[in-house]
Amino acid sequence: MQAPPQRTRIQEKNISAILDAALDVFSQSGFRGATLDQIAKAAGLSKPNLLYYFASKEAIHVALLAELLDLWLDPLRALDPEGDPVQEIVDYALRKLDMARDLPRESRLFANEIVQGAPRILDKIEGPLKELVDEKAALITAWIAENRLSKTDPYHLIFSIWATTQHYADFDVQVRGILRPKGDAHFKDAAAFLSAFYRCAISPP
Repeated sequence: MQAPPQRTRIQEKNISAILDAALDVFSQSGFRGATLDQIAKAAGLSKPNLLYYFASKEAIHVALLAELLDLWLDPLRALDPEGDPVQEIVDYALRKLDMARDLPRESRLFANEIVQGAPRILDKIEGPLKELVDEKAALITAWIAENRLSKTDPYHLIFSIWATTQHYADFDVQVRGILRPKGDAHFKDAAAFLSAFYRCAISPP
């Protein structure tokens, strides 16, 4: 089988510009509200030029989501069976909070897709994501059985970490409207709160 032709530097630059522009447009307008014209304008390209690289709006969206889901799994993959259970879970929450701070567009893109029923990544949610969550839930269950964590539902613990960290990206306007922080200063306070919150919730009696 012949290998696909290697992309030129200009092609790589244009694809990167399209994906970055699309991330802005999709995270603000959602899939339904976004248009190819908006993405092309944000990327500094003509619509025909954009269509040379991606056949449709959905093709761009799928490309973004494929990259994002793999990135999204990394913090959970990093839970170390050999580590201290309480510290491992606290560190996981803090890694997720860092992502909310550093990758807010990606978080909102993912949230918009989920709200719409995940039509383009449901197979990934029911496949690789579920498999990883099942694996880490089993690890947490083992830690509980060893009395290294307090008794808790491992799945809902993971869900709660997603909720309490991704909130700072998905509801950024609300958080900033209430706290009026200087830059990202509120993330330091959030990290301190979540560290204490989860440490208290999961430390064994």
